[in-house]
This record gives sequence, structure tokens and C-alpha cells, in this order.
Amino acid sequence: MSDRYHICVFCGSAVGQGDVYHEAARRVGWSIGRLGLGLVYGGGRIGLMGVVADAALEAGAPVLGVIPEPLLTKELAHAGLTELAVVPGMHERKALMATRASAFLVLPGGIGTFEEFFEVLTWAALGLHNKPIGILNVNGYYDPLLRLLDHAVTEKFLRPNHLDLILVSDDPDGLVALLPQVQPPPPGPLWIDLERS
Repeated sequence: MSDRYHICVFCGSAVGQGDVYHEAARRVGWSIGRLGLGLVYGGGRIGLMGVVADAALEAGAPVLGVIPEPLLTKELAHAGLTELAVVPGMHERKALMATRASAFLVLPGGIGTFEEFFEVLTWAALGLHNKPIGILNVNGYYDPLLRLLDHAVTEKFLRPNHLDLILVSDDPDGLVALLPQVQPPPPGPLWIDLERS
């Protein structure tokens, strides 16, 4: 799996309300396979996680799932993956996913998904990686989060150029196709208060 471009998908272990989230996740997985890419994700067979993995496998993509040992049964690990890595805990999970990823794609999810997004965005802002980060804004799900980020810029807790590190779209197929073509801009200075000293 190492030579292929891998998209790391962060998403919910629930399917959400209505069919719109399920369909978007299915299209992401299918597009990953159709374009000859690989999928890295959290290893579960339930929720949007399972939908993405099943669609990617059906479309011929290699799929790596990374799951912490304590969640092996709680998240009902997917038994049909190309590779399932069982790691000691959440920190190891995120580290391995990030290492194996060529890009990150955030689908709707809960607090775990939010945490994963903010961690990879923080790493990008600090210059610790230069991998693309996409948000699939299905049904306006991430509108409140994007407003919060804009508010952080307005209040000078975040630099405007850090928002340039994020690609936002409501088109699953288009966003999956775009990620391998993007070279993220350099993060630029991080420390806002240094301008005042």
C-alpha cells in the first residue's frame, strides 16, 4: 500500500440523520477506488466509517483501518479490510493514520472527528506536515465550524492564511479528485503577538 496516494478519511461512527450523509460517504469511498487511490481510516465497520470503507473496497481500493485495542470490539472492527492495524491507544492510532496518509478528508462526525481535524490542521499550521486537508461540507454540516474559524481570525487568534490550508466543498467526487492535485501553501508565521513586540 505504501506507493499509492492514500486519503485519510475522518468521519463518524454514526450515520447521521437522513440519507444525505450516507450517500456522501459512499461516494467518497467509491471515488477513492475509482481514481486508483487508497483509503486510510479508523477501522470500524459501523457508521459513516463503515460506509466509506465498504464503498472503497467495492471500488477496488486498498483500505487500511487503524483501531485502538480497547475499541476493537466497541467500534466493531471491520473484518474485510486489506489491512487492519491494531494499536495500543488513540494517540498511536492518529499517529499511524497521519503517517500513512497523503491527504486528509473530513466528513461529518462527532467529537472524535472534530479532534482529528483540529489536530491535523494544527500540525499543518505549525509546518509539521504539508498534506492537503479537505472538509466535505455535506448539507452545510460544517457551516458553524467554518464560522467559528472565521471568528477566530476576526478576533486575531488565528491567521487568515491558516484557513488557506483547508479545502472546503460539498462535492464528494470533486473533492476526492482535487486532493491529489493540490500542494498546500506554506503555513506562514504562526505567532500573531510577535507582530506587536
